[in-house]
Amino acid sequence: MTDEQGSPRAAGTPEPASPRPPVFVAAVDSLSATRVRAEVVIEPLRPPQRLAPWSWALSADIIAPDGGDLASGRLVLLHDPDGHDAWDGVLRLVAYASAELDEQMGVDPMLPTVGWSWLTDALVERGAAHRAAGGTVTQTTSTRFGDLAGPATTVSLEMRASWTADHPDLGPHLLAFVDLLCTAAGLPPEGVTVLSPS
Repeated sequence: MTDEQGSPRAAGTPEPASPRPPVFVAAVDSLSATRVRAEVVIEPLRPPQRLAPWSWALSADIIAPDGGDLASGRLVLLHDPDGHDAWDGVLRLVAYASAELDEQMGVDPMLPTVGWSWLTDALVERGAAHRAAGGTVTQTTSTRFGDLAGPATTVSLEMRASWTADHPDLGPHLLAFVDLLCTAAGLPPEGVTVLSPS
């Protein structure tokens, strides 16, 4: 049993006073119906309850052939029928993404700018009509010492972003978000096979 925001609802919990708005229903349906590439595992999440009257969320993980995580993220849909001045609309997508990158990228001062372009370029290439995009990209380098297992140096990238969708067909937005994660994970474009050196 789920509540009107698509989250699990305990037995005996009263129904919400108002039905889900049609725009929100269409947006959730479009996200639920979108198929992503095989390397990506999509699962529903309990959405935040206080950011907007209506919300829905999912997680996305890029799985390596050995079963490890290459990149992970969350995408949250917020809907306020009255809109927000800061949103410039009624449908807001909030994204979080993280990935460990090649060590050589850690010294590149342009990495945050490049990381942000992975999202904005993907939105354009997927035809995900949007506006009022903003966010932060954090670049972190960690070095292990002593007996700690693992690579000596790791570089991680974290992105927090949000943007307003122009219409409730959000499939292109989810595909763009997946493209961002795949790029951060170092995967080739879908349908492209990387040949191993002989």
